[in-house]
Amino acid sequence: MSKRNTQAAKTAARERLRLERERQAKKAKIKRQVIVACSVVGVLAAAGGIGYAVVQANKPSYWEEAKNDKLVKPANTTGENGTTVVMGKSTAKKTLVMYEDPRCPVCAQFEQSVGATLKSDYDAGKYKLQYVGATFLDDSLTGEGSKNALSALGAALDVSPEAFLEYKTALYSAKWHPEETDDKFKDDSYLIKVADTVAALKGNTKFQTAVKDGTFDKWALEMSATFDDSGVSGTPTLKMDGKALTGSDGKNAPMTAADFTTAIEAALKG
Repeated sequence: MSKRNTQAAKTAARERLRLERERQAKKAKIKRQVIVACSVVGVLAAAGGIGYAVVQANKPSYWEEAKNDKLVKPANTTGENGTTVVMGKSTAKKTLVMYEDPRCPVCAQFEQSVGATLKSDYDAGKYKLQYVGATFLDDSLTGEGSKNALSALGAALDVSPEAFLEYKTALYSAKWHPEETDDKFKDDSYLIKVADTVAALKGNTKFQTAVKDGTFDKWALEMSATFDDSGVSGTPTLKMDGKALTGSDGKNAPMTAADFTTAIEAALKG
């Protein structure tokens, strides 16, 4: 083979190698561009996702937005915001003020052990009842059951004071009252199911619509604010003439029928 042919072959080989290197370099460049583009898209998507999450996290909750709702006061209430709830015979000279949170387990215990005695006294006209609802357990335990149940109690009060009292008793009953960490009262369907055990509320479409639509949600928040402004720090708390009724321990609300009778008789005489 001549040198010329050998040189030509080498030149051709070098040219093929150069072209192959250029092709590989171009291919690698395109690959890098695709990777960079995908990375940018990924970063933008992540940023967008983070931005969406931040926006969602900063959105007002349902109950925060409910503060701006139009206030609808239940029937059978008085006061500027309808948060004065007093029931009973006009001939009763004194009023027993009850501070309760719907999720409160001790309130449930009180209702189950003392409720029948209290209701008997109330029916006999020994005293009126004033109800002040609280929702602080929603904050300490997280959830919305106290607020939602308080709104439903407003719907029951709109039907009648009797329906309100019977419904409150049902909510606190051993059958229906959940553990305080179980936020069952957040579900409208559960609240309506409990209400169906009360004659005046069973199948009551007006009541059910008010619960589902949150008609008295704003009122529940106003009632809760009334509790917060009262200076009372726990539930259940019972007061008559501004003085707390206590059991045998001298500190907490009476938790037996006997202790309650002793405390209420003393308060009525005072």
